[in-house]
Amino acid sequence: MRTFKTFAAVAGAMLLLHAGSALAQGIKMPAPSPKQTVKQDFALSSIELNYSRPQKNGRVIMGDLVPYDKVWRTGANGATTITFGEDISFGGTPVKAGTYGLLTIPGAKQWTVILTKSLDVTSPAAYKPENDVARVQVKPVALPFSQESFFIGFDNVKSNSVELDIIWDKTKVPVNITADIDATITSQIESAMQSDKKPYFQAAVYYFENNKDLNKAVEWINEAANQTPDAFWVWYQKARINAKAKNTSVAKEAAQKSIELATAAKNDDYVTLNKKLLATLK
Repeated sequence: MRTFKTFAAVAGAMLLLHAGSALAQGIKMPAPSPKQTVKQDFALSSIELNYSRPQKNGRVIMGDLVPYDKVWRTGANGATTITFGEDISFGGTPVKAGTYGLLTIPGAKQWTVILTKSLDVTSPAAYKPENDVARVQVKPVALPFSQESFFIGFDNVKSNSVELDIIWDKTKVPVNITADIDATITSQIESAMQSDKKPYFQAAVYYFENNKDLNKAVEWINEAANQTPDAFWVWYQKARINAKAKNTSVAKEAAQKSIELATAAKNDDYVTLNKKLLATLK
């Protein structure tokens, strides 16, 4: 009997030893506030966000879990960072390409969104105002729904502007980001037009969509249609550009040509686009 009790005691001790060893080695568990990396192509480069996503879990968020009038890491765990691939304007403030910490000071009626040179701010005590690169005052937007997981992302993505949205619970904080890329693209077009392979189509569409020299856009799209006579998407753009230039008869002919080519290619989307365009031409 003593032998059995001794064996049981030793076995129990060994189990505790193995359990302790397993804990010491560490057990991989899901992160309570998982990390997320968001990369958005924008302008002539991209923007990348790195942050963690805490959950609401039935808690009161704004003004409680996230205090008002105090610097917030804008996420959880480590610092939130944002990287710009080119010079941009952040809420109206010029910012050079590079990586910055993204901080906020939440408020009931107004938020301050901060870009800082510091990439390790996780508490109000670690914040150094002298490292600020941009400070933007933003009015929060009340949402008609509750966002369970904290979210930072991009919306209204255009060629030279994008909206950075900070969202949690029923609050959204939008910041407008813009990039001045027109001079760069225009210079590239002018240079390319001196080469043997002239980008007529790209140049025409860019000039058209950015309200530049419409006469050049017409000239270039005509050349593009001559180069690729079976490209229904080129003829559609020719119709749009000439419609804007008030060359109505040319626009109608181009739209009809695009419909014929798109029908042959079984592309119903372009057939529909051209029919809608024709309906606006009188």
